[in-house]
Amino acid sequence: MLTYALFGNPNTGKTSLFNQLTGSYQTVGNWAGVTVEKKIGKLKGNQGELIDLPGIYTLNPLSEDETVAMNFLLQESFEGAVNIVDASHLDKNLYLTVQLLEFGKPLVIGLNMVDVAKRRGIDVDAQKLEEVLGIPVVPIIARSGQGLDQLQTYLAQLSDKSRRALRLNYGDAVEQAIENIEANIPDDSHNRRWLALQFLEGNPIVEKYLSENISMDALNRFKQQAEKLLNGRSLYQHIQTVRQEFVQDVMKKTVRKGKANVLLSERLDQVLTHRIFGIPIFLGLMFLIFQLTFDWLGTPLSDALDSFFAGPLTGWLEALLGAMDATVFIHRLIIDGIVAGVGGVLVFVPQIFILFFFISIIEDSGYMARVAVLMDRVMEKIGLNGKAFIPMIIGFGCNVPAVMATRSIEQPKERLITMLLSPLMSCSARLPVYALFAGAFFAENQGIVVLSLYVLGIILAFALAKLLSSTILRNEGSFFVVELPPYHTPQVRSLIRSTWEKGKGFIKKAGTIIFAGTVLIWLLSYTGPTGMDVSIDESFLAVSGQWVAPLLAPIGFGTWEAGVALMTGALAKEVIISTMNIIYFVPDVDTLKGVIMASFTPLQAYSFMAFVLLYMPCIATVAVIRKESHSLKWTLFSLVYGLVLAYLVSLVIYQVGQLLGF
Repeated sequence: MLTYALFGNPNTGKTSLFNQLTGSYQTVGNWAGVTVEKKIGKLKGNQGELIDLPGIYTLNPLSEDETVAMNFLLQESFEGAVNIVDASHLDKNLYLTVQLLEFGKPLVIGLNMVDVAKRRGIDVDAQKLEEVLGIPVVPIIARSGQGLDQLQTYLAQLSDKSRRALRLNYGDAVEQAIENIEANIPDDSHNRRWLALQFLEGNPIVEKYLSENISMDALNRFKQQAEKLLNGRSLYQHIQTVRQEFVQDVMKKTVRKGKANVLLSERLDQVLTHRIFGIPIFLGLMFLIFQLTFDWLGTPLSDALDSFFAGPLTGWLEALLGAMDATVFIHRLIIDGIVAGVGGVLVFVPQIFILFFFISIIEDSGYMARVAVLMDRVMEKIGLNGKAFIPMIIGFGCNVPAVMATRSIEQPKERLITMLLSPLMSCSARLPVYALFAGAFFAENQGIVVLSLYVLGIILAFALAKLLSSTILRNEGSFFVVELPPYHTPQVRSLIRSTWEKGKGFIKKAGTIIFAGTVLIWLLSYTGPTGMDVSIDESFLAVSGQWVAPLLAPIGFGTWEAGVALMTGALAKEVIISTMNIIYFVPDVDTLKGVIMASFTPLQAYSFMAFVLLYMPCIATVAVIRKESHSLKWTLFSLVYGLVLAYLVSLVIYQVGQLLGF
């Protein structure tokens, strides 16, 4: 099957184009780093496979995203590529295009956002651009699908076209060095001139690739000789300048600028990205979202689902088990274990999907990139930049992709700090715990209470970032560059897909990890040192919880029930609710709320929620931190600091709250 690659800068509509061409769905968002790994989809009409690579600015890797793309070029086989460029920012996008043309594979350009460019008074002559670059150029609007039939036609023909790589003249000194290096590179499946150029500009991936087969002494000597002839100018600067001059020449021949209309995006940005009012507006928007999620829309839907699980579903299952003459053990396992445990988690699905729906609107509208820009001023003060806030926002959905999204951060220490602190963001797995306790103790102010936990996580992450970036992970200077996409009216189909993609992981987890954990927890509650069908207080579950209960007493919840729930929550935070349903033998959420209200005070409940927010990442997040950090030391650090921080914060909340009479 023919394979094609999709390249482009961040925020050019690359992932939207991938979805349109393949009919499949990948995460769409207007920020750098949304595509953290290559993704594969089958082209419509079964014309081959399309690989969606991370959004990048250059092939000389500064970030993990660019490393992924560079490794793909060196290690993977493909017949051709699509380069999507933003017509309204053509000069910035064409730098990557030049590098892809030098690579030498057949290429077609998808000239995206031509409608936005026209509104900005920018007229790109696609036919002239095609003549200058010598490759097909197709004007498209990726979001609506306009022009994609023609693009796919060109794409299907790419493998039939032989194409010579672009050859820019880099001057006598560099050209001589290129020629000498080419002569030392053995027959290779890649363009040797391109390899020589990438080596000369200091691409570490190419240096490693060449060093595996070639002695680097001669290559380094040719490089030093060329640099001496540039009168102190670095080869990287020289090569970059030649490419940029070529891009500017292309722009002069193909782009005409007229009078720009005052765009709605610009008017909105005057308000939404205001230095003073921008952040309060964002916080106000988040407050509105939480009110809708936990008070106005989410709670009635969750209550209705809870009534279904506790009433009709339980009745149907009991009748079925009775008809099958099921044993008492099987009956209790299914009704008291699986239905109570898994069902107790699933009742919060409406609230989770509502929250994801509103987050998808923020992403698809283009507002998310503005939030990153707004937060850049704050992030700079704590030793990071605006890009670090993007994984944190992603963490509101799930901490696993949040950690992976740190690949777009160029500075290694900034990336590590962001990776370690992303688990402090309240992921969807914590929402059932918040919804349960906030609904029980703070029914009139659920939205405010839950929002306060999200803000608490962000504040603590910022404080720790400042501490780490000033001490053991002192950062080098960094800069923040992001293209602000135009605002879009979110498409209903896109919102539904995005919401489903974010939320289906929660449902999938309920059918796998939570299901397995629920069965195990019920068995531990059903058996004990003295045998089976024991009292819950004499079960293995109670015995294990009694070991940690004394440690939890100073922070407000020194019971074995709370200890066991937190222990099982290390697997996945949703399991905390499953555990409580099993421990307290409750048929529905309302009953569980009543039991919890008899076991906790409002102060203890808030301390418990804060502990759940902070105490340790789930197993999946720990695994991805280990993979992304390549360090067991920092993985263990993420576990230890989380436990210590959770204990200290809950201790302060509970002890100070008691002193104040709460």
